[in-house]
Amino acid sequence: MAHQTPLGSSASHVSCLDLWREKNDQLVRQAKVAQDSSLPMRRQQLAQDALEGLRGLLCSLRGLPATVSVLPLELTVICNFITLRANLAQGFTEDLAQDIQQGLERVLETQGQLEARLEHGLWGLWDSTLRVSSLLPELLPALHHLAGLQAALWLTTNCLGDLTLLLQTLTVSQSRASEDMLLLLKTWRPPAEESDAPLTLQDARGLRDVLLTAFAYRQGLQELITGSLPKALSSLHEAASGLCPRSLLVQVYTALGTCLRKMGSPQRALLYLVAALKEGSTWGPPLLEASRLYQQLGNIAAEIESLELLVEALSITRIPEARQLLIEVELLLPQPDPASPLHCGTQSQAKYLLASRCLQTGRAADAAEHYLDLLALLLDGSEPKFSPPPCPPGPCVPELFLEAAAALIQAGRAQDALTVCEELLSRTSFLLPKRPRLWEDARRRTKESPHCSHWVSATHLLQGQAWVQLGAQKEAISEYSRCLELLFRATPKDKEQGPQGLLPAVSRGVRQIWHYNSFRQLPSLVVDWNGWPLARIPKPYRTSFSVCRCAQTLRRLDRRDEATALWRRLEAQTELPQENTAWSFPLYLETCLGWIRPPDRETLCEEFQTSGDL
Repeated sequence: MAHQTPLGSSASHVSCLDLWREKNDQLVRQAKVAQDSSLPMRRQQLAQDALEGLRGLLCSLRGLPATVSVLPLELTVICNFITLRANLAQGFTEDLAQDIQQGLERVLETQGQLEARLEHGLWGLWDSTLRVSSLLPELLPALHHLAGLQAALWLTTNCLGDLTLLLQTLTVSQSRASEDMLLLLKTWRPPAEESDAPLTLQDARGLRDVLLTAFAYRQGLQELITGSLPKALSSLHEAASGLCPRSLLVQVYTALGTCLRKMGSPQRALLYLVAALKEGSTWGPPLLEASRLYQQLGNIAAEIESLELLVEALSITRIPEARQLLIEVELLLPQPDPASPLHCGTQSQAKYLLASRCLQTGRAADAAEHYLDLLALLLDGSEPKFSPPPCPPGPCVPELFLEAAAALIQAGRAQDALTVCEELLSRTSFLLPKRPRLWEDARRRTKESPHCSHWVSATHLLQGQAWVQLGAQKEAISEYSRCLELLFRATPKDKEQGPQGLLPAVSRGVRQIWHYNSFRQLPSLVVDWNGWPLARIPKPYRTSFSVCRCAQTLRRLDRRDEATALWRRLEAQTELPQENTAWSFPLYLETCLGWIRPPDRETLCEEFQTSGDL
């Protein structure tokens, strides 16, 4: 007992410091053992135990007054704790910012500058700490390590102004005046750690390289989205040349392919997409971009094949690779943005892209099968909520039914189209008001009612076309009449056209198709509507409807030339919108309009002129 050293003596202090350092090193080794474990449960448990050990060690160190001799170890423990905590949580949390703050306050405490605490925010605390660090060279390696973690936190929270100021201070001798984040990160040279320094999970220089790659990729992707293509190309090349894991390299190469495609270099773009496919098992983004590239080149077969492979790739459930217990590039990237060109969506979204492109490119039989697959997913509940591709905007579920019906009619499967239409009517018709005077109230009450009426009217239009294909003229006339009735009741005023001009597009498309079909069935259809008061017909339809009535009368009087002139006048009033129009037709109406494009019009006018009396 006589030889025991007093607790407050220098020898006791050195002994405790050695014990704490050994504890830190032991916990770092334990975390690295966990990182190498192939057993997920054991890996998680070892990492969690190491985290709790670092938390306890940090509490012990903070229980003593701050001293320059202990601070290098304390700051190192803070860095190890934040690194492991952020990795296990897969993100930075607010309490980690508090750990950084407390570390900076401990440094200022040794210099008697406690009044600097957060007077100017966390950046003000850093500014004060880095100013006094010139007097404490032994703290510089640990402070730069902590600054790297602060930079990672500010990057993930988009505090780029504070991050720029921090990097400018860290690189004061090289690029004080620069605001170029990539240049600042390149010129930042964290001091090398001493050989006898406490162990770290990740050193400051490795963290700097991660920051450089993450920022280059983030910036390149943002420049790609905003259209700054030369800058995006440079930033993405920087990301590809940095500390880029294979999973991220797939994304970087795909983004480079997108950028080069938009810059008019399809062959170079294709090389990057091939490289992306070779780099890993995440094939969705490069396959989607390949389909866009082939579409731009007009290679429809290759485009469709790429979409088919995309659907197949998204159907495979992949086991994610075990992450290292470090701050990795992926940890500093934002959540995938549905509007990003690299977002490939779900299998059902890819299936819709495949179906719609088949329909647009004349592969009606394939389109019909793909649409039926999608509807099967909806109806059996395995896809409870179809989420359309966000870029470009996709259809809602009723429009998916309408596109499916149009594809089936196009493929010559009229009976199947009628079945799809009946299913849609069973899900939407009950939403329509039963009495005409309730239509205006319905439009004011909910935004869905105007759209619903046009969906239902389009459904009757497609049913009419299906019956025409089956040779059932009476049923076709009945469906066209229902279509007209709904349009006459539900067409909103100009100020109620709906988002992105959907309602006038649908209305005008249905009118165009009705005019075409009304010619073939003109006698019966117009006779059915002769009793309809003109005042109850909306203004956009009155002229067209009057012309049809007049044409019928002229034909009865054997004045076919005048009747034909009126028909041409009717067509002139319903020409399709130009490409620069603010809105366009939905795909199901585009498909219908494809059935009546020239040269059919001239043939119809000749038939109109030469047909017999009514």
